[in-house]
Amino acid sequence: MDAPPPTIVPAGPADSPAAVAEPPGRVLPLAADAQAALFDMATHSLVVLAPGPGAGSAVTVLPATGPATTTELGGVATALSGDGDGQAVLSTRGGYIRFDIATAEAVRVGVEGQEAVDFTALARRDDGRLVLGSADGAVYTLDSDTTVGARLDIFARVDALVTQGNTAVVLDRGQTSVTSLNTEGTSSEHALRAGQGATTMAADPAGRVLVADTRGGELLVYGVNPLMLRQRYPVPDAPYGLTTSGGANGPGLAWVAQTATNTVVGYDLATGIPVEKVRYRTVQQPNSLAFDDASDTLYVVSGAGAGVQVIPAATGPAR
Repeated sequence: MDAPPPTIVPAGPADSPAAVAEPPGRVLPLAADAQAALFDMATHSLVVLAPGPGAGSAVTVLPATGPATTTELGGVATALSGDGDGQAVLSTRGGYIRFDIATAEAVRVGVEGQEAVDFTALARRDDGRLVLGSADGAVYTLDSDTTVGARLDIFARVDALVTQGNTAVVLDRGQTSVTSLNTEGTSSEHALRAGQGATTMAADPAGRVLVADTRGGELLVYGVNPLMLRQRYPVPDAPYGLTTSGGANGPGLAWVAQTATNTVVGYDLATGIPVEKVRYRTVQQPNSLAFDDASDTLYVVSGAGAGVQVIPAATGPAR
């Protein structure tokens, strides 16, 4: 039996100080400590995963107009993903949950033969195949809604997954590494060390993969096919939350939250080195970020129950 891969203590966000001034934009109430967030273009809604009032998880949908709604999932969800098509998927033990954002209908889907697997991450490829990662370090590429087409077990733990086209990229915090898989999902294509303590990852519309090296204080920018480190830039104060904007109403930016100072910064990556364009104060513990390209709005979601900060015209001059 192969020995487990060597690991380090995984990095995490800083414990943010209390906000000392009113942040820009407006703050919507959200009492829960958010785990993840995304913006869905089809429903014009922010979707937030957080612990529920009971033992399980809950999804809160904050539409552009109208009140927020919260749905208890009846179990624990570990990660949230979506393609902007009105549907979200959430990883859970033994499978995943399909969540209809407009109707708040949640349907659990079991993966055949994997009832005891703790799934921790998921993403969907361009061909529609779902990729799931597990707490014990395996990546499962499904060939239908419920059946596994390929399994690759080489990681300490799969902490995050993103896709560019049909290439899945894995973040392993314990190995502080990023790894791209072949299209069959049967082997790794390339594996690279990711700083001193990588924690979060995001894919951007330009085909790049962004990684926050929280312990090392850097933004890492990778190209895919082949996986290659293209840019690295110092970002102090425990960078953690990541999202991207596509530039529909302004420059395409990479957004990085600095959790030690309750700050979010937008960087332009177009010149080959990140260039800071805008900077905002945030709510306490800005662990999760999401962006609405149509309205040029940045959402900063607190991981400490401080609510959701909504910053309109975010790519414009800082205010």
